Amino acid sequence: MEGHPRMDLRARIDAPKAVGRGMDDGQARDREVRVGAMIFGLSGTLLLAMILAPLTLPAGSVPELHGRANAFDYATEDGAFSYGNQPRYDAHTDTAVHPETAFAWTELPTSHAIAYAFGDLNCHNLGERSWSINGNQMPVCVRDLGIFVGLVVGGAIVHRRSVNRWTVTDTALSVLPSSWQEEIYRRRWRRVAFYGFAALAVVPLGLDGFTQLLTNYESTALNRMLTGIPFGVGLGLLFGALLNAAPSHFLNASEVRLPGGARFLSNEAE
Repeated sequence: MEGHPRMDLRARIDAPKAVGRGMDDGQARDREVRVGAMIFGLSGTLLLAMILAPLTLPAGSVPELHGRANAFDYATEDGAFSYGNQPRYDAHTDTAVHPETAFAWTELPTSHAIAYAFGDLNCHNLGERSWSINGNQMPVCVRDLGIFVGLVVGGAIVHRRSVNRWTVTDTALSVLPSSWQEEIYRRRWRRVAFYGFAALAVVPLGLDGFTQLLTNYESTALNRMLTGIPFGVGLGLLFGALLNAAPSHFLNASEVRLPGGARFLSNEAE
């Protein structure tokens, strides 16, 4: 059962240091550090793979692509998984597509094939929304690159700042500057702050993407990158909070040490 924060100046003194954990209390953060390192390492590896794959292939190995998200379009040059290599009308972009050069990531070296398979399945691979390196289109679009960059930053923040505070909401807020946390808990704005920062991560990407989808507006590469990065940061912080929030590390909610002298009281205690 999630506790509800209540201001109580005695909380800092009454909370047992052997159990309660909170801001700057000197407790070990082994779990949080491992989770942050995992997010940083996985997202950093993906980002590096998206860059190294086209960079280390011979120039011209990957032509301009034009596929779909959530489907394998370039696994083979023909057959069931070769949608991207077939002439067709694309209703999404309202254009006729006539591929000049067939491409199949299954014909690439294994490490490169993995990178392009990941991009093929998870990204639309639209050439006009993607960058090229060494004459090869990258496995994912610019916005996805921005999301990976943001995930790396989010993982680093989780590694450095995250503290288990029982709930996902309060664990997520633990990465904010200490002065911000004090004010948020003093004013009892924890949920407002949580959803407000979530909106800052999601709304710019949503506005850019849906405006592009519903109107004639065409986003620039810079806008895609700049809207992808905060979304990736938010995603990394959310993953960190989901993995680090562990009520089992406390005797009960009232043992959690929160900024500003706040504490949780169970519903029964209210």
